[in-house]
Amino acid sequence: MERAFEGIVFGDVQGVGFRYFALEQARDLGVQGWVRNLPDGTVGFHGEGPSESVEEWIRHLKQGPVSGRVDRLTGDWLPSAEGHLRFEIKG
Repeated sequence: MERAFEGIVFGDVQGVGFRYFALEQARDLGVQGWVRNLPDGTVGFHGEGPSESVEEWIRHLKQGPVSGRVDRLTGDWLPSAEGHLRFEIKG
Protein backbone atom coordinates (compact mmCIF):
# COMPACT_ATOMS: atom_id res chain seq x y z
CA MET A 1 0.00 0.00 0.00
CA GLU A 2 1.32 3.46 -0.92
CA ARG A 3 1.50 5.97 1.93
CA ALA A 4 2.86 9.46 2.51
CA PHE A 5 4.33 11.07 5.62
CA GLU A 6 5.34 14.69 6.13
CA GLY A 7 7.19 16.09 9.09
CA ILE A 8 9.95 18.11 10.71
CA VAL A 9 13.20 16.99 12.31
CA PHE A 10 14.52 18.97 15.31
CA GLY A 11 18.07 18.99 16.66
CA ASP A 12 21.51 19.59 15.19
CA VAL A 13 20.34 18.79 11.67
CA GLN A 14 21.56 21.62 9.44
CA GLY A 15 25.09 21.82 8.11
CA VAL A 16 25.81 18.21 9.07
CA GLY A 17 24.81 16.41 5.86
CA PHE A 18 21.31 15.53 7.06
CA ARG A 19 19.61 16.26 3.71
CA TYR A 20 22.08 14.10 1.81
CA PHE A 21 21.72 11.36 4.42
CA ALA A 22 17.93 11.50 3.94
CA LEU A 23 18.34 11.41 0.15
CA GLU A 24 20.64 8.36 0.29
CA GLN A 25 18.31 6.49 2.64
CA ALA A 26 15.28 7.35 0.48
CA ARG A 27 16.98 6.10 -2.68
CA ASP A 28 18.02 2.86 -0.98
CA LEU A 29 14.42 2.26 0.15
CA GLY A 30 12.60 3.46 -2.98
CA VAL A 31 10.99 6.41 -1.18
CA GLN A 32 10.05 9.49 -3.22
CA GLY A 33 9.54 13.05 -1.94
CA TRP A 34 11.70 15.90 -0.70
CA VAL A 35 13.77 17.25 2.19
CA ARG A 36 14.68 20.90 2.90
CA ASN A 37 16.33 23.10 5.50
CA LEU A 38 13.84 25.41 7.18
CA PRO A 39 14.63 28.94 8.43
CA ASP A 40 14.30 27.95 12.11
CA GLY A 41 17.15 25.40 11.93
CA THR A 42 14.94 22.34 11.52
CA VAL A 43 14.60 20.10 8.46
CA GLY A 44 11.25 19.53 6.77
CA PHE A 45 10.58 16.36 4.82
CA HIS A 46 7.96 14.53 2.79
CA GLY A 47 8.25 10.87 1.84
CA GLU A 48 5.93 8.56 -0.04
CA GLY A 49 5.98 5.01 -1.29
CA PRO A 50 5.24 1.53 0.03
CA SER A 51 4.26 1.69 3.71
CA GLU A 52 7.15 -0.49 4.88
CA SER A 53 9.68 1.63 2.97
CA VAL A 54 8.39 4.94 4.31
CA GLU A 55 8.27 3.57 7.87
CA GLU A 56 11.88 2.35 7.56
CA TRP A 57 12.94 5.74 6.12
CA ILE A 58 11.39 7.53 9.10
CA ARG A 59 13.32 5.21 11.46
CA HIS A 60 16.54 6.24 9.69
CA LEU A 61 15.61 9.94 9.92
CA LYS A 62 15.03 9.58 13.68
CA GLN A 63 18.61 8.32 14.01
CA GLY A 64 20.13 10.85 11.58
CA PRO A 65 23.70 10.90 10.31
CA VAL A 66 26.57 10.36 12.75
CA SER A 67 27.62 14.00 12.24
CA GLY A 68 24.30 15.34 13.54
CA ARG A 69 21.93 14.96 16.45
CA VAL A 70 18.18 14.37 16.19
CA ASP A 71 16.26 15.55 19.24
CA ARG A 72 12.84 14.64 17.91
CA LEU A 73 10.83 14.09 14.76
CA THR A 74 7.21 15.12 14.38
CA GLY A 75 4.79 14.59 11.53
CA ASP A 76 1.66 13.00 10.23
CA TRP A 77 0.56 10.40 7.76
CA LEU A 78 -1.18 12.10 4.85
CA PRO A 79 -4.42 10.94 3.25
CA SER A 80 -2.77 10.62 -0.17
CA ALA A 81 0.58 10.83 -1.91
CA GLU A 82 1.60 13.87 -3.98
CA GLY A 83 2.89 11.71 -6.81
CA HIS A 84 6.64 12.47 -6.75
CA LEU A 85 8.65 10.88 -9.52
CA ARG A 86 11.99 11.24 -7.71
CA PHE A 87 13.50 12.45 -4.47
CA GLU A 88 14.62 16.10 -4.22
CA ILE A 89 16.66 18.26 -1.92
CA LYS A 90 14.96 21.64 -1.83
CA GLY A 91 16.09 25.03 -0.60
